[in-house]
Amino acid sequence: MGKPFTRPDWDEYFMLQAELAKLRSNCLTRQVGAVIVRNHRQLATGYNGTPPGIKNCFDGGCERCQLRMEGKIESGASLDRCLCNHAEANAIMHCAILGIEAGTKGAILYTTFVPCLECTKMAITIGIRKFVCLDSYPETNFDLLKEAGVEVVQLDKGKISKWAQELVNQYDNSS
Repeated sequence: MGKPFTRPDWDEYFMLQAELAKLRSNCLTRQVGAVIVRNHRQLATGYNGTPPGIKNCFDGGCERCQLRMEGKIESGASLDRCLCNHAEANAIMHCAILGIEAGTKGAILYTTFVPCLECTKMAITIGIRKFVCLDSYPETNFDLLKEAGVEVVQLDKGKISKWAQELVNQYDNSS
């Protein structure tokens, strides 16, 4: 008899979607993906990078990211100079552009990093009350999240890695 049938749980499934979204990131310093979900349905995705029509970060579009890569700016410093939109902000804006009401009725933000202060404020403002994340972020304001009643769940990277490896194995075995 073959191995038992398994599949990702919902959190793992949507985190895999966020991991896929981050592959589109054009930021030099940190690739981030985000997905907004309600009732097990994906509403929007986002990845970090320069706004549409602006030279990509990896093509020199964001001077702050270039300076950070050169070690002249520390992580979290001079964020007001960064031209890149964060993945979470892009997912929230995607909802706004398409007229999708995202926050109420139990929407969840899946993101590869716990959101920064600005993205946290946006998510709280639209009513998202749960973040599912893979990594921490040094500028996260956990006191604000607690005060707003936002639940933060950090997934085990090993589980996401296992499913990603499963995909690779399927491609390798199909040749």
